Amino acid sequence: MITATDINKSYGDLHVLKDVSVSIEKGEVVSIVGPSGAGKTTLLQILGTLDRPDSGSLHYGDTDVFGLKERELARFRNEHIGFVFQAHHLLPEFTALENVCIPALIRGVPLKEASARAMELLTFMKVDHRASHKPKAMSGGEQQRVAVARALVNNPMAVLADEPSGNLDTAHARELHELFFRLRDQYNQTFVIVTHNEELASMADRKITIIDGKSSE
Repeated sequence: MITATDINKSYGDLHVLKDVSVSIEKGEVVSIVGPSGAGKTTLLQILGTLDRPDSGSLHYGDTDVFGLKERELARFRNEHIGFVFQAHHLLPEFTALENVCIPALIRGVPLKEASARAMELLTFMKVDHRASHKPKAMSGGEQQRVAVARALVNNPMAVLADEPSGNLDTAHARELHELFFRLRDQYNQTFVIVTHNEELASMADRKITIIDGKSSE
């Protein structure tokens, strides 16, 4: 479903990614691991179309995403890719329900439909009782669950997560890790997760290792 071929990326004289090729199937949970500075986050940003490679190609299904114009690419990203970051990045002035609705409203989904989808996800995440609360009234674990719901609201082809449990304690991190697999089982959702957490990396269906800008499995 996602095919990245011969990805190269440099920043000045620093060659971060060197002919990296990865393929990810629908419904897989794939972890990306490696030492700090190896290129994991750079690869995830390219897979998420947040950055462009110097060379190489990226396809989601039959779509050559870097062949799209900027406005088309932004629409594709909104409709087909969800993001979860180490910091939840919830908007503090909006409630949990409103935060989850935002990507759907940007897509043009009617408010009633977006709200129903958001509540379905918040209920699945077991944070529906926080729907009317703003982020400051929620725990870190609850905020991250809301962030995952936001990533899923448009039913994306894939959710890309960068150290999603990095700010959580051990118990909440384990709950979040288990949640990813329940979401895969319930919605056949695809996850690509950059992590230093060995437990999460080992739970994944496949583990891609990046060392010195090169990938291996």
